[in-house]
Amino acid sequence: MIEKQFTLKHYLALALIVVAVAIASIDPLEFEAYLLHQAGTVFMLIVLLLTFKKVGLDYASFCCYLVFLLIHIIGAHYLYSYVPYNQWLLYFFNFDLDQSMDWSRNMYDRLVHFSYGLLLYPFVYRCFQVWLPTAKPFSLFLLVIQFVMASSVFYELLEWGLSIGLSPEDAENYNGQQGDMWDAHKDMFLATIGAILTGIVQLVKQKTLIEK
Repeated sequence: MIEKQFTLKHYLALALIVVAVAIASIDPLEFEAYLLHQAGTVFMLIVLLLTFKKVGLDYASFCCYLVFLLIHIIGAHYLYSYVPYNQWLLYFFNFDLDQSMDWSRNMYDRLVHFSYGLLLYPFVYRCFQVWLPTAKPFSLFLLVIQFVMASSVFYELLEWGLSIGLSPEDAENYNGQQGDMWDAHKDMFLATIGAILTGIVQLVKQKTLIEK
């Protein structure tokens, strides 16, 4: 159900993000890089709130958007490259993900980019649905995929532009390339794959509803 009015459940979800930001702001690994990342959080929250009031969102799409922000906020605290996800898995489940996947770098940044496409697809789909009310579901699917790809390119260019004005150490802390020259390409690819997966699931659900 599309909603345009905030209710208790929306305020509770937003409160969780506020608490997460407050906790993440306690002794982050590198404060300047943390502020740069959290500037993005503020921008995305403003976009969410304005879009919710203007075009409306269902609660699932609203929550998916906030889950992505939560993943990003955790990454911002640890500069992405140092999120101890593997240590957490070892402690709670005695499972070494990095070793089992033969990963030599911290992969949390890959998760964030994949989640961008996977979790923000419903939000972007809703925007195109309102702007192009006569467009067919498959056309909207293609538009969302293109948007995710284009916005990923824009983000990587913005990240590069910001890094130019930083010291090499600060640039590495902000970018989190970890020595991978293909980092930007892989990030954009994963965002696209995430969007395609959510899009396919949504198309199948829509087709099933039509057939019923």
